[in-house]
Amino acid sequence: MKKTYPFLPLFTQFVKDCESGKRLKKNGERITKSSVKSYVYVLNNLSKFCEETGFDLRICDVQKLNSREMVSEKNYWKKFYKNFTGYLYKKGCFDNYVGSSIKTIRVFFNYLQSDKNIMVGDFHKNFYVRKEEIDILVLSPEQLKFLIHDVDFDASLTENQRRIKEIFVFGCTTGLRYSDIFMLTSKNFELNGDDWYLKLKSKKTKTFTSVKLPPYAVAIYLKYKPKHSKQAVFGKISLFNFNRMLKLIGEKANFVSEVSISREQQGKTKHLQARDKKNRFCDKMSSHMMRRTAITTLLILGMPEHLVRKVSGHSNASSSFNRYVHYAQVYIDQEIDKVYNKLSEY
Repeated sequence: MKKTYPFLPLFTQFVKDCESGKRLKKNGERITKSSVKSYVYVLNNLSKFCEETGFDLRICDVQKLNSREMVSEKNYWKKFYKNFTGYLYKKGCFDNYVGSSIKTIRVFFNYLQSDKNIMVGDFHKNFYVRKEEIDILVLSPEQLKFLIHDVDFDASLTENQRRIKEIFVFGCTTGLRYSDIFMLTSKNFELNGDDWYLKLKSKKTKTFTSVKLPPYAVAIYLKYKPKHSKQAVFGKISLFNFNRMLKLIGEKANFVSEVSISREQQGKTKHLQARDKKNRFCDKMSSHMMRRTAITTLLILGMPEHLVRKVSGHSNASSSFNRYVHYAQVYIDQEIDKVYNKLSEY
């Protein structure tokens, strides 16, 4: 007789164990808050899926199943995978989101076997994790220079807009993640002779970076330098407000050229169009653009890849870094074509 367990209560316990620190990463570190948050999203989607489709979601211990029951169990999880991913796609989700959800469910199955001693079999290993390459949007070197140096534009901004612009410029220069920027204190800045260096350990990757700062970035730091060394240099601002303000600043800077935005569903490309308007560059500006801009700018302007990896904290095996290299090469090719076109005219 099959021994079954209700799926959702076990998944709820999985989330709690990750949040409390009872379940740790393989290296002994705690599961990050962002990961726990994504697990909660998956739990909510699974709950809605069961409620709206009537799918009877349960876990079965396979230790005492005969060959016929094993085949039945394999078909059950095939059906679940097809129905659940189909449910997410109907909700408008794209491949990365669906793939991330499935990856979490696979982690949950491993947790059941290692932490709960429930032998669930290897059926989850057949759950395909889809991935998609999302278009990289970054500031061009010309746009970044405009934000850094244009005095008239700077004067047209409100005090709050100017603060956001300067933090954004600092991020586009140093390549820091949003979470790392707002954790910076004066202890992260070091004066060595006449040069200032930014030194820190990434909150996400735990890697150490040391970046020499250009004069304009030093000026930004000194402007916001707090009185106490333990205070955050750039204070606090919500991610929502930061991104909202960036879009307004981009529109004010006339970064309104139309951009093509595409995503993938089940491997098929879908071009996205904003309602009743074009996809403008300024409307796509966000905190993610800082790090991407810094990396591609360094590559475009000729810094060797291995040095850019060191500055950005990417490992030599990082596959995500290759996307920046590809983008930078495309940009260089476009600029070379402009030169060749001029040479072709007589």
